[in-house]
Amino acid sequence: MARMGTVTDYLHTISAPNRDVLERVVAIARELAPGVEEGTSYGMPALLLDGKGFLSVLETKKHLALYPFSGQILGRLEDELDGFSWSPGTLRFSADNPVPDELVRHILELRLAELEK
Repeated sequence: MARMGTVTDYLHTISAPNRDVLERVVAIARELAPGVEEGTSYGMPALLLDGKGFLSVLETKKHLALYPFSGQILGRLEDELDGFSWSPGTLRFSADNPVPDELVRHILELRLAELEK
């Protein structure tokens, strides 16, 4: 069982359905990188791999957000991001328009490849 920590604590502060959507993203991240630890990166609750930011998910007033801690990945996936608002470091979505599991996997696989360099 993964050690509980900041990400788990943060998710417990969010109400459904937003929490369910964010928990799904975190579950995919844990599946792809079973060695992740919970901590903080850039002041956000984050999953860390070897001490480096791997993923953060947050609820904001206007949307949900996925942060892959990379300014390169989302631009490379521009064709797959139709229907989502995004900037180089943030993918914005909602419980009504969640990020498909396969897209989450693609983003996180690219981040893993960056971290393994």
